[in-house]
Amino acid sequence: MKQGRMFLALALGALVAASAALPARVDAAAKKAPAAASAAAKKKSYAFRQFTGTVTALDKATLTVEKTGKLAKTLVFTRHAEMKTTGDLRKDARVTVYYRDEDGHPVAHKVVVKDAVRSASR
Repeated sequence: MKQGRMFLALALGALVAASAALPARVDAAAKKAPAAASAAAKKKSYAFRQFTGTVTALDKATLTVEKTGKLAKTLVFTRHAEMKTTGDLRKDARVTVYYRDEDGHPVAHKVVVKDAVRSASR
């Protein structure tokens, strides 16, 4: 019987000691988390995003593409100086634009024009 009480007292003491050390670990992790989050926010993503839709307007500096459907969306892309184009880029052409967000604005780096014959045969 004495052994059971002694074991219970030791277990309870260990639990109290562990819980007292836990907030110190949590505080240290909390101090590091904002620094890691701000570093991740500052890191620039160099991966391309893509947007598929129909060209509604284009000029020398910009390209406007509209996606229709349930989640209709229109994006105006700034043309990159070295933008590559595959196919005949014209109004009402179905395209996929590969772009990056630079300073909060989408900048088109590559445009792939979908073949009208292939989309009509599907």
